[in-house]
Amino acid sequence: QKNSCILPEDLKNFYLMTDGFQMTWSVKTDDTPMPLGSMVINSVSKLCRLGGSSMYALPNAPTLADLEDDTDEEGNGDKPEKPHFDSRSLIFELDPCNGNGKVCLVYKHAKPVVSPDTEIWFLDRALYWHFLTKTFTAYYRLLITHLGLPQWQYAFTSYGVSPQAKQWFNMYKPITINTALLSEEADSFVNKLDPNKVFKSKNKTPVIKKKPPSQPAGSQKSHTSMTSSKTSSLAGNSSRK
Repeated sequence: QKNSCILPEDLKNFYLMTDGFQMTWSVKTDDTPMPLGSMVINSVSKLCRLGGSSMYALPNAPTLADLEDDTDEEGNGDKPEKPHFDSRSLIFELDPCNGNGKVCLVYKHAKPVVSPDTEIWFLDRALYWHFLTKTFTAYYRLLITHLGLPQWQYAFTSYGVSPQAKQWFNMYKPITINTALLSEEADSFVNKLDPNKVFKSKNKTPVIKKKPPSQPAGSQKSHTSMTSSKTSSLAGNSSRK
C-alpha cells in the first residue's frame, strides 16, 4: 500500500508461508568451520525500496536516480530493458548478497500505473544491471541449485565469478560453472543410448540336430548276429551253473 504496488502471486504465496528465508552452511578446514554458503530472501519488513533515498547524509546529496544514464542501450535484440533508478521503475531488495551486490525485485513500468509484471535482476557493486529470471519461483530454484555459493549471481554476468569463488564452484558445482563447455559440447554429459540396439529382439536360430551317419546294411546285420550269439552263450552259461 505504501508503494502502490501488488506483490507477484508466487512471492505473495511465499511470504504467506514464511516471512523471509535464511540458510547458511559451512565447511571444515583443519577442524575449524568456515561459513561458505548463504541463501537469503529478505523478510517483508526488510523489503526496502532502492533509489528513493540519498546516498549520503549531506544536503543536496546525489541519489541513485542522478546516476541514471539514458545513453545505455535499452532492450536491443533479445536483451530485456534494464531497470531505472528514477520514478520509471520500482526496485526492492530481496537479497543483500553479503555486500557483493543486490538481488532485486523490479517493477519496470511504474507510470502512470504500476504494472503487476515483475522481474528479478542483479545489481552488481558497479551499479550495473544483470537480468536473472522473469519470476520469483525461477529465481528461488536458481538460489537452491547454486547452493548459495559466494558470488553465484556473477555467473550470470559477462565477467563471471572471481577466481576464488570459481574454486568453490569447481568443488561443489563443477557442471554449473562450466556452462560454456556445456553449450559448446552438448553431448559431452549425455548418455548416448540407441534404443534400437538395446531393445532389439533377438531371433533365436533353430538348433539342427545332426543325424548319426547311416551304417551299411551288411555291417548292421553282422552286429545284430553277434549280439544274439552273445546273448545265447550267456544263457547257456547260466543254465550250466
